[in-house]
Amino acid sequence: MEAAKRAKEAGSTRFCMGAAWRELGGKKNAFNRILDMVKGVNGMGMEVCCTLGMLDADQAKQLKEAGLTAYNHNLDTSPEHYPKVITTRSYEDRLNTIANVRDAGISVCCGGILGLGEEESDRVGLLHVLATLPEHPESVPINALVGVEGTPLGDDEDISRVDAFDMARMIATARIVMPRTMVRLSAGRLSFADAEQYLMFQAGANSIFNGDKLLTTDNPEFDEDQALFEKLGFRGKPAHQGPMVAPSELKGEVEITKVQGSYQQYA
Repeated sequence: MEAAKRAKEAGSTRFCMGAAWRELGGKKNAFNRILDMVKGVNGMGMEVCCTLGMLDADQAKQLKEAGLTAYNHNLDTSPEHYPKVITTRSYEDRLNTIANVRDAGISVCCGGILGLGEEESDRVGLLHVLATLPEHPESVPINALVGVEGTPLGDDEDISRVDAFDMARMIATARIVMPRTMVRLSAGRLSFADAEQYLMFQAGANSIFNGDKLLTTDNPEFDEDQALFEKLGFRGKPAHQGPMVAPSELKGEVEITKVQGSYQQYA
């Protein structure tokens, strides 16, 4: 709650909370504390987002009743490439969680990561799955892998690194096939210059994750992002304004999400 207060005072409009769990499972006491936090942040007038791993239908319903705005649960890559990277849960497990979140009336935040050793066809496959869900996700984060030393993907020299054009093409395609979705330029932004980030915004990105840490990886400082958006002429989009407007009305609207802090939208 202290962190949420600081985020609100800094001008953020959504507060995001994450836990490194495969699933909530039998964590009843922890879940009750999370429900209290969701109620508290919602009471501040901010949108509330969580990422807690897999959810069943009842857990999703309780989060909705507590005031949860959105739930993040990424598919990461295509169904075909997924088992080559992830073994702790199946693709179907992820789709089931997304369905439970949607059925509970919570907005869906679901995207993927470039740089997992995938082919271009896998990137198309990910976007195809997202774009053919019963409803498009309200937000789609596009991440560039940040290789961590000592991990298989971090140490694999055969994996080609993602450049700004890879990101721009993915973002532009997501914008075309999901025109009302917030497309988030997410992890890996520190590897891209301001001009490269501007290219991605022009390609269709209208959201970023903000905060000096993005889970376990570095992210630009808050003041740096504020300066960037002032330079680009973007302005804030208030909380609780619903999904994105039609493409003809976009006018460069951008949204900022602060991890362990908040979510702020700019135009």
